[in-house]
Amino acid sequence: MYIVIVGAGDIGVPLIEIATSGGNEVVVIEYDEERAEAAAQQYDCLVINDDATTKETLNDAGADRADALITTTDQDATNIMVSLLAQELDVPNIVSVVRNPEHMNVFRQIGVNTMQNPQKLIAENLYRAVKRPSIVDFMRIGEAAEVFEITVEDDAPLAGKTLLEADEAGLLGPEMLIVAIERNGEGDPITPRGDTRIEAGDLLTVYSGEGATPEVTDIFGHTEDQS
Repeated sequence: MYIVIVGAGDIGVPLIEIATSGGNEVVVIEYDEERAEAAAQQYDCLVINDDATTKETLNDAGADRADALITTTDQDATNIMVSLLAQELDVPNIVSVVRNPEHMNVFRQIGVNTMQNPQKLIAENLYRAVKRPSIVDFMRIGEAAEVFEITVEDDAPLAGKTLLEADEAGLLGPEMLIVAIERNGEGDPITPRGDTRIEAGDLLTVYSGEGATPEVTDIFGHTEDQS
């Protein structure tokens, strides 16, 4: 893929690393001279030290032939302007960071895919790692629902039961779904069925409409304080 990345800051730099290591053709636009020079020295990509809010700069970056443009600056106004210009250049996939949640609707109105306030997401992940150590990974969906990974403990009420038995015992709530099972860290994940038996040590991917509440995590054998 040909990817244009706007911004070589805290979000842009790891994105550049991922995109270049993935074998993509990457062009970076960074207004700050020091950041631009650092990115050019560290990564195998073209770095343009210029203002991305001008169409001339985007043309120099080859945005008119890019498969995607991702803007990561800490200014929503800049991200919006760059996204609009990218649309004029018919970039097929435009993604932007949104710093202020109040601006989210603006990005939606112009049809740009977004990632909201990444610093807040990082902070929430760090807090979750301390407050709910049983949750390996998670993603929030809407206000309450979450998809998370959790290991089944030896004494878990769910351990040793099939999903059908667990449902009949009232262990699985109406808004809970076991999406995948990783067993012994080997092979492809198991797609669970009604007769699939849950074993201690399984790493489950779970969807919960009410989130990873204590009542939800209890069935997997985790009772740490989540108050």
